[in-house]
Amino acid sequence: MNAIDMLKAQHRQVERLFDDIKKAAGEEKQRLFYELADTLAIHTTIEERHFYPAVRRSQTEDLVDESYEEHLEAKRTLAELLDTNIDDRSFSELLSTLEEQITNHVGEEEDELFPAVDKLIRADQLEAIGDQMSQTAAELADHEPRNQVPAEVLEDAGTMH
Repeated sequence: MNAIDMLKAQHRQVERLFDDIKKAAGEEKQRLFYELADTLAIHTTIEERHFYPAVRRSQTEDLVDESYEEHLEAKRTLAELLDTNIDDRSFSELLSTLEEQITNHVGEEEDELFPAVDKLIRADQLEAIGDQMSQTAAELADHEPRNQVPAEVLEDAGTMH
């Protein structure tokens, strides 16, 4: 699959999960939140491991750097959410913060980064990147990837990409 198409499909999945979580309660809300957390953990990992390095060019460098920073901010919020009971009042506030962070990030990627990448990277290269991302996503899905987020936040705190 084309890397950009794959990432856009994941963006739509995350949007649906945010909507579903807002309507849910109890165990269903917890299950949906864990699904969202796992999806975001996989998404950020495959972007950081495969997509961003492969598409970094002088024309996209600032956008890629900004994307790394936005990921770190979202991971910080996600780590805090993972440590908060879903029935706690602050959970809803944190979830809204995360949704806003993700919505802004998705908008910038889809409006600026992806169109630039589409012009710079050949279709066959985007397919190859997509294949790598799919393979990594499948490997990560088996291990509750959300559990890696708090460690990534600590690790990334002082690192510049």
